[in-house]
Amino acid sequence: MSKDVINVDGKDIVVREDTAKAFRGVNWALLSIGAFVLISAILAIIFLFGGASDGSLQSPSEIQNSNSR
Repeated sequence: MSKDVINVDGKDIVVREDTAKAFRGVNWALLSIGAFVLISAILAIIFLFGGASDGSLQSPSEIQNSNSR
């Protein structure tokens, strides 16, 4: 059975290869989810401030009503 070394809380621990792969997989998954949340928040902030840059926030119906007058 193959062994691999993982680092947990600053300590090197010898575990089975499948356990090490699962450990690294979970770390990558958490990192990917964190990156997705961060990118989504940045884009939401950019579009929110981009939409409010003219000084007023209007709903689509208010914009349509003001254009039809």
